[in-house]
Amino acid sequence: MSDLFSAAVQERLRTRAPLAARLRPEGLDDLVGQEELIGAGQPLRTLIEADRLSSLILWGPPGTGKTTLARLIAGATEQYFVALSAVSAGVKDVRTVADDARARLGERGQGTILFLDEIHRFSRTQQDSLLPYVEEGLFVLVGATTENPFFSLTGPLLSRSTLFRLKHLSAPAIGELIERALKDSRGLGDEGLTIAQEAKEHLMNGSDGDARHALTGLDVSAVIAVENKRSTITLADTEAAMAMRALKYGDDEHYDVLSAFIKSIRGSDVDAGLYWLAQMLEAGEDPRLIARRLVILASEDIGVADSQCLLIADAAARAVEFVGMPEVQLVLAHAVVALARAPKSNSVTLALLAAQADVKSAGGRVPNHLRDSHYPGASELGHGEGYQSPHANPAGWVDQNYGPEGGEYGNYFVPSGRGDDQAGPDSP
Repeated sequence: MSDLFSAAVQERLRTRAPLAARLRPEGLDDLVGQEELIGAGQPLRTLIEADRLSSLILWGPPGTGKTTLARLIAGATEQYFVALSAVSAGVKDVRTVADDARARLGERGQGTILFLDEIHRFSRTQQDSLLPYVEEGLFVLVGATTENPFFSLTGPLLSRSTLFRLKHLSAPAIGELIERALKDSRGLGDEGLTIAQEAKEHLMNGSDGDARHALTGLDVSAVIAVENKRSTITLADTEAAMAMRALKYGDDEHYDVLSAFIKSIRGSDVDAGLYWLAQMLEAGEDPRLIARRLVILASEDIGVADSQCLLIADAAARAVEFVGMPEVQLVLAHAVVALARAPKSNSVTLALLAAQADVKSAGGRVPNHLRDSHYPGASELGHGEGYQSPHANPAGWVDQNYGPEGGEYGNYFVPSGRGDDQAGPDSP
């Protein structure tokens, strides 16, 4: 009776599970996409089929097959497979897995694979707890992460693992999954549904290479079609289903989008700057971060070609604090347009870098005539002796050394000739 009950539970879970879960491939040949990793003769497939896996990290965007690949590894290996999620597991759970793995190895000679999903959720201390077991070979660690491991994982853990990067699925691969879902009895095959070509293309192109998102969209679209007593999924159905997803991105994409944002403004492309601004705002990026980057850009990439841009960027940063979202979006857009349209010059940046290079290589002492002479005893030390104030000269300037002792310093500031960044008149 217990077996019958368990079977019934599994069947009900299968029919209620999301479409992506119901269609999980049962073998490596059934996995769609990632051919450069699991295609015939490719490195990861070779290791799996030879049952010679060492610890590895599967890195890729959501819906690219990381968890699915881990389950396929479990089916292909003779080692014992344990799955944990870093969202809910901790060091105690890892120790339990290690103790069980040690006992299993001693009693049956069977190795253990630990699949740790969302491994980037582990703190550095928790990641360090994995190291002794990985080094000892007590278990093979298979970590999955959507975040750039070079930002989210510790160096010691990365150095002991092989990194495999999974890519967004191509539109044709998504199309293959859609057709499989409509035909497979585990999916929508028993419902007799078809899909209009334009609706299929909307799912293929709108899922951003995320198989889970595409199949979820298809599942919702199918419900809409069936409830409206239609056997064909239409474009309107898929549009309604796909509208449920909000734009989000991970830490690595955060840096990439921010980089594209800055480079677009530096390149004077107003529309591209606004596009990346819109994407960051839509993804919930902190507007204070955006404003800080604009302030930096105003000096780094525009500088004295249009010094007013620093004031505009600073005003935008202040507006973030006292206006707030959502109204401050307009202020940020104003700043983006102004900075993108401004003439560009990095002469200030280059001048500072050159001066810093001289300071690091040679240093330099302050000459006596520039030293502070306002405190008692300064004159006895010769501080300020020989200094000539420009205000005492009718011309308003004095030809004297303002640099380090010996007067050896470079011609750091070289005007770019763009905007207001022009060569000044010769000194009188």
